[in-house]
Amino acid sequence: MEKNLTTGNVLRTIIVFALPYLLSYFLQTLYGMADLFIAGQFIGVDGITAVANGSQVLYMLTVVIVGLAMGATVTIGRAIGANRLDRAARAIGNVITLFAGIALVLTVVLLLNVRNIVSLIGVPEEAAEGTVQYLTICYIGIPFIVAYNIISSVFRGLGDSKSPMYFIAVACLCNIAFDYLFMGWLHLGPSGAALGTTLAQTVSVIVALAAIRCRHTGVRLRLSDLRFDKGILGSILGVGVPTAVQDGCIQIAFIIITVIANYRGLDDAAAVGVVEKVISALFLVPSSMLATVSAVSAQNIGAGKTQRATQTLRYATAITVAYGIAVSIVVELTAGSIVGLFTTDATVIVLGTQYLRSYIVDSIFAGVHFCFSGFFAACGRSYIGFIHNIVAITLVRVPGAYLASKLFPDTLLPMGIAAPAGSLLSVLICLGFYAWLKRRGIIAVKGTAL
Repeated sequence: MEKNLTTGNVLRTIIVFALPYLLSYFLQTLYGMADLFIAGQFIGVDGITAVANGSQVLYMLTVVIVGLAMGATVTIGRAIGANRLDRAARAIGNVITLFAGIALVLTVVLLLNVRNIVSLIGVPEEAAEGTVQYLTICYIGIPFIVAYNIISSVFRGLGDSKSPMYFIAVACLCNIAFDYLFMGWLHLGPSGAALGTTLAQTVSVIVALAAIRCRHTGVRLRLSDLRFDKGILGSILGVGVPTAVQDGCIQIAFIIITVIANYRGLDDAAAVGVVEKVISALFLVPSSMLATVSAVSAQNIGAGKTQRATQTLRYATAITVAYGIAVSIVVELTAGSIVGLFTTDATVIVLGTQYLRSYIVDSIFAGVHFCFSGFFAACGRSYIGFIHNIVAITLVRVPGAYLASKLFPDTLLPMGIAAPAGSLLSVLICLGFYAWLKRRGIIAVKGTAL
């Protein structure tokens, strides 16, 4: 076993586990931002828009895979917490078989529908062909995207958040080098960005597979573990599917907002694309807390230590709120300079600054419902995360952005307000579900409920 998360000071456990996770997220975000930043140095607004749209679609695919992989992390974590190494081995084997099939299906289906996808999201004509090129190359690399995320989920379920950090560090460094090679020296435009992303992910998976051969986790994987086990598979999918659908719906909402911006014109599309990348970087702490709460709480629930699980939720929530307030203040003061890092186009900078200043408030509220979603997933009730996100998206986030776009065609400031408004509704729903579960005795502050 890599690390026991069921003993010691709760706050220290969260920080020690979360820091490598946070750095992993930072590197993964830097990995994605590098494409856009380097594209801004060598290609025009059309190229920036192509990379921004293509990476947004690719990111949606990635978060769905990560959501499904959450089922693996929680199932393995519970088995480790209960000291059931045989069950952990069966879970790992089932994960390998399941996701190999998923990778194959996704690769074929998406490659056959690249142009339909680009048409569906309304990419401006000047950037459409570049987006097709970007997505075609990235879709060829889907097996490596899936492999990296599954390997990382297994390590995190075992209590090891450091190894995935090393894997993504390798990918990040390779991606930056490849981007300068393909976009800078060889002038391949959006295709160069996609080649850099795909090749870097391939290198990362090779390093991860080499690392597995050198690790001694205490879990012995046998050929028979690769056969589907109904109970194990049900546990993985029971957590993973609602989480994946939840995360996928969030990304669909982002894409719909991107489509709204696309129809406003090339400058608006570029501005929204840049800000979405910035937001993904600034949401590192909330995202790492979601994953930390799910992994730490899963082990403690498996060990029957539900009080530690609820303490984990409280501490993580406090951390994300404090972070959200601090980062909101900083961004309000420096929004123009931040957007200016990605483009020299004055119009895009003005529009991006407007959008970022209203959007950034979401970092306060999103962190809270991220932590609750991680906790509910560890409890085996990831459907709650699905419910609150769907409600917020359909009632506030998407209609709010659409109405703001129509009512205020000359500014992006009102569009950005839709995000924190949606997250505030999610927080209220999460608090309601938490209180309901406590009243039913399903969640206990003390004792062994759950």
